[in-house]
Amino acid sequence: MSLKKILPIIVGNTVYALAVALFILPGGLITGGTTGLALIAHYQFGVPVAVFVGVFNIIMFAVGAWILGKPFAITTLISTFYYPFILGVFENLFGSAAMTNDRMLSTVFSGLLIGAGIGLVIRAGASTGGMDIPPLVLNKKWNIPVSMSMSVFDCMILLGQMIFSNKEQILYGILLVMLYTMVLDKVLVIGRNQMQVKIISEKYEQINYAIQKQMDRGTTLLSSEGGYLRKSSYTVLTVVSGRQLSKINELVMGIDPNAFLVINQVNEVRGRGFTLHKEYK
Repeated sequence: MSLKKILPIIVGNTVYALAVALFILPGGLITGGTTGLALIAHYQFGVPVAVFVGVFNIIMFAVGAWILGKPFAITTLISTFYYPFILGVFENLFGSAAMTNDRMLSTVFSGLLIGAGIGLVIRAGASTGGMDIPPLVLNKKWNIPVSMSMSVFDCMILLGQMIFSNKEQILYGILLVMLYTMVLDKVLVIGRNQMQVKIISEKYEQINYAIQKQMDRGTTLLSSEGGYLRKSSYTVLTVVSGRQLSKINELVMGIDPNAFLVINQVNEVRGRGFTLHKEYK
């Protein structure tokens, strides 16, 4: 595994551990995942959170490696051992000192940090281990959707924390899980969103040439036929960044004010000019 992949995994787990040490533990918050299970063990049996997370992660790592195979084990290895280690370091460093006594602020900032941390790890093609693994196992064995089983597990963990939590803590816990899930989704598509533009015009040849030469963007000509006049032509297809959208609009309108543009946002684009280096022929 290259440094380019290892660094985001380490940073992501560090951010996740910071959220737990600075906001969740001092603020008395509850959450899902492995940390939620660790909180149950901590409040019911006095088991240190970092110790429980470490042991549980190792057990889940072994299960995942056995069922999901070596490639999974390699990508999860760092998170399995690094997260409990850095969490223990932060617990000793910060103790019970809270960044804020406002529980809502703690919920918001822990949700932001956890979502960002998990997102960085997943973007690197790895897993945070722990409670991420059972849904993957269920998906492989019985084809149960990962998102569904993960939500069920989170709900069960939150319900388990009702033993030592009041109604307000439960509401904050639900809000926290919803918040970090939304942030996670946003982090996963940061920098990947692109705009797909389809241009229908009689001057498709000029537009096609202008996009290639003036914007340095690739194009594809799609055979098309007008629905009313049944006239055969070509539609110009290209993908640009959001910042280039106004430029391509000006470019097309400058060539053909009657051009018809269809613009869609796409979550990810792979291939030459995006994930691969451009080649000029």
